[in-house]
This record gives sequence, C-alpha cells and structure tokens, in this order.
Amino acid sequence: MAKIDYQNLLDNALKSVVKDALIHAQFNGLGDGTHFFITFKTRAPGVVLPDFLRIRYPDIMTIVLQYSFNNLNVSDKEFGVQLTFDGRPFFIRVPFSALVEFKDPSVDFMLSFHPKGTVAADNDMELPLDEHPDTTPDTGRVVSLEEFRQRKNN
Repeated sequence: MAKIDYQNLLDNALKSVVKDALIHAQFNGLGDGTHFFITFKTRAPGVVLPDFLRIRYPDIMTIVLQYSFNNLNVSDKEFGVQLTFDGRPFFIRVPFSALVEFKDPSVDFMLSFHPKGTVAADNDMELPLDEHPDTTPDTGRVVSLEEFRQRKNN
C-alpha cells in the first residue's frame, strides 16, 4: 500500500487558495492596497515567459500584481496575465505546479510551496555547456567598488 503524501495534499489545498484569490482578482479587481507577490520556477513545465526574462531569471522569478496588469485569466491548472517589462506588455503563463510562494502583504498573508524537482522547460534557452571552459586562472582577488571609483577619478 502506498503512503499518503501529505505534503502534496497540503500543497494542492493551498494552491486552491491561490487560485481562488486570483479568480477573485480576475472578476472583482484588487481592493485598495491589495497586491500579490507570486514567486515561481521559471523553468517548470508549462511556464510561458519571454526569452529575455528566462535569461534574466533562470531559476525563479517574482511578479507583482497590483496596479498595472491586464488580461488575468485563471483556469484549474494555471493562470496567465499580461504584465509590462521594460515598458512593453508581455503575456506570461504560470501553472500552479510551478509556484514557490504567494504573498499578499496588505493583510500579512503568505503561502510557501514545495514544487517537485526542477525540470527544465523544453525551449531554445537550453544552451549546451562549454566543453572547454575558459582556463584563465582565478587570482582570487576581490576588487571593491570604492577602489574602482578611486581609479576612475584619478
């Protein structure tokens, strides 16, 4: 007989809270001061992000739903939303299975999740490792920003 995976049961129950909060926001908007911080695995299966964001956030990313978001759509397994990055609108899609954290600081509410192992998304961002890495020796020297500024001003 298989053991009951209580962590998985709990994660699924808590994700339904996130889904219901997002559905509320989809149909009613966010009330005064309400805002969501949603952290997710960027390489989880089903995550849709622009390539430049996947490069900038190769493992996890946090988005904020507050004032400037459009087209929030929630289904049983995922949500999608249009957000502005670098002054341009982009649509992203996040399966609930990719969630790491959900916060609503306006009411001091936070949920943490335990997504299954990091499975890389199948996309063109999977770059092969360099078989002959740069063999430049590391001097181990740490250069402070202040030292750089002093050299630049002289």
